[in-house]
Amino acid sequence: MEKVIVFLHGAWVTPLCWEHFVPYFEKKGYRTLAPPWPGKEAAIDQQRRAPSPMLRGLGIREIVEHYESVIRRLPESPVLVGHSFGGLFVQILLDRGLGSAGVAIDSAPPAGIFSFYPTAFRSLGRVLTTWMGWKRILRMPFSDFRYAFLNRVPSDRQQAVYDRYVVPETGRVFFQAALSFASPNSPARVDFANPGRPPLLLIAGGSDHIVPPQINRANHGKYRSPSAKTDFKEFPGRCHWILAQDGWEQVAGHIADWLAGLPARERIDA
Repeated sequence: MEKVIVFLHGAWVTPLCWEHFVPYFEKKGYRTLAPPWPGKEAAIDQQRRAPSPMLRGLGIREIVEHYESVIRRLPESPVLVGHSFGGLFVQILLDRGLGSAGVAIDSAPPAGIFSFYPTAFRSLGRVLTTWMGWKRILRMPFSDFRYAFLNRVPSDRQQAVYDRYVVPETGRVFFQAALSFASPNSPARVDFANPGRPPLLLIAGGSDHIVPPQINRANHGKYRSPSAKTDFKEFPGRCHWILAQDGWEQVAGHIADWLAGLPARERIDA
């Protein structure tokens, strides 16, 4: 049976954010896919110059359905690994019974998780106070990205990270996540008691500003079914750029070990 991982990126970036993880897991025998969100298929320079109109109003539901269509076309059930909003999408997809196992790294919270911590609000304050931001394509300035993503990355590397990875983004996903507590039909909802959910590993960065570790701990604590495996690991000193911050290999190694340690019936390589 082929081992497959589908990587799901988060907001403000593209699948390029997985450029360290993809070869790492390919060397371990996995075939990897890293599909972009709808409207984020073009080269990064082109996205910056002329963002796709598809981003205007693109929401959580549409992005999840896009990934679901990718997963359903695969011959085998893949492992799902997501970062930030990609981690939320992993949780939603697992709740739908998709994927053999999932890893949510610095995950945006599902509905029902308190997320209004000071550093999180400061990270997204400009977005959430943008008039009609839920209908607009937004840009994150370097100063905001540096605070939200790169607070533990050496200052002399931060501009290079911003220049390499950051693209304009749909504003809708942020408003949907922020208002999920007030919407019984929020697209960010998952069934925390779902007994049939595949195994899930939640990973937190201990120094993350935009998704403080308290959010990921609370997310882990919400899962209630004893028959659905749910594990948690926090990496001290890691910021939201945990995928490429110095020491990213420890994070990737923990994921690889966790996948290898799943019972045979839950492993992609069973």
